[in-house]
Amino acid sequence: MAAKYTDAKELLKQNHMSVTASRCAMIDLFLNSTQGAVRHSDIESELKNIDRVTIYRNLQAFKEKGIIHNIPSTDGAALYALCHSGCTDGHHLDNHVHFSCASCGSTQCLDHISVPEVSLPENFQADKIEMVITGICPKCRVN
Repeated sequence: MAAKYTDAKELLKQNHMSVTASRCAMIDLFLNSTQGAVRHSDIESELKNIDRVTIYRNLQAFKEKGIIHNIPSTDGAALYALCHSGCTDGHHLDNHVHFSCASCGSTQCLDHISVPEVSLPENFQADKIEMVITGICPKCRVN
């Protein structure tokens, strides 16, 4: 699935963020990811020249601006993916299903599939609903 941006500098400028080398490197990592979601540990290992605090602060700033969103994972790892539609500063519209491949470990956003509406019992209020489907991705099914 193609992201709505192809250039890190453009994405940062359109979200009114300073264009820095570390931010561009991090955004490029997301734009070039073939796995869909990017693990926090992969960001640290891929971008060894950026310290851990800078990575953490940039991830937080990207989430606040609606550039990336968290993805729940089956193993508790921190996963992030680029937002694809309608997310804005402080407001995420990431009410979509995620798919985690049990074979290769990739996690993909399935933007075209909305999380089903859930009817909660009286006096319960949902703040966020997350849905992860685990199975075998098309790439692994072919192999």
